Amino acid sequence: MSIERDLLVVGHTALDYIITVKEFPRPNYSAPMETMQNLHGGAAANVAMIGATLGLKTSLVSAVGGEFINSHYYNSMIENGVDLDAMIVVEEENTPTCFVMTDDNKDQISYFYWGAGKEFASSEVPLKAIQKVKAVHLATGDPHFNCKCGIVAKEEERLVSFDPGQDLGMYTPKKLKEVISNSNILFGNHHEIGRILESLKLDINGLMDLGPEIIVKTCGKSGSFIYSDEGKIEIDAIYRPAVDPTGAGDSYRSGFLSRFINGESLEDCAKFASAVSSFVVEKQGCQTNMPTYEMAYNRMTDFY
Repeated sequence: MSIERDLLVVGHTALDYIITVKEFPRPNYSAPMETMQNLHGGAAANVAMIGATLGLKTSLVSAVGGEFINSHYYNSMIENGVDLDAMIVVEEENTPTCFVMTDDNKDQISYFYWGAGKEFASSEVPLKAIQKVKAVHLATGDPHFNCKCGIVAKEEERLVSFDPGQDLGMYTPKKLKEVISNSNILFGNHHEIGRILESLKLDINGLMDLGPEIIVKTCGKSGSFIYSDEGKIEIDAIYRPAVDPTGAGDSYRSGFLSRFINGESLEDCAKFASAVSSFVVEKQGCQTNMPTYEMAYNRMTDFY
């Protein structure tokens, strides 16, 4: 099968309730909400949608409820050119829903309802969708399904990137090692990379020996670090007043992969990724301020 598209993203599409509070309550207490919005989200959908806005031909494999088809969210994906042919539709279930709470310190707590996402566990690997793309990104989702997709993508000689995100705790050390060993690029924020190293009792070099040639560690306003056989690269963040940090990591991954797939250097990939994520944090929600390639490139060149 000929390669027709750039990137297949595997994982959650979700409806996001983005909530701000002054501070998180203690157990058995409540806290008033400052704001609440119902927005489009899900880590895989964020990567696919932002990637499409940047000019990539993206495809998406998510498990969604019957109400999702022909919804505003569905139509928005179609309008942006995201290929949804391999979506898993569970008519009797609801689309996964995420409640994300952010306090005044920009710390977050999330609650996630899997709904149709539970169907991942018994679903077949989307072989035809994998064969049509240059790269496969494994986002938050079912660990077993992600592992199966990673194995097949590697067998098909596709570039594989992996970002466990907030689902990291669902991976046993064995399962985590398995999916990482089939990945070319491992993404994580500084908390997640730290937890991975602790769980597997490895340092960065030992983690790279498992399989990934590149490890990308994002550190919010402190920038990002890229580890590879070229050594360690440190990239400053592009500071913008953060209205909402939700989706910053997903947008960074989209920006990085959009340049990496097109053969750019690791430094340029990281700089472009920082520019992309700087747009997303300027507004509440993951997909409300997605930049075009030109917008992100101009901001990158202005800053660096």
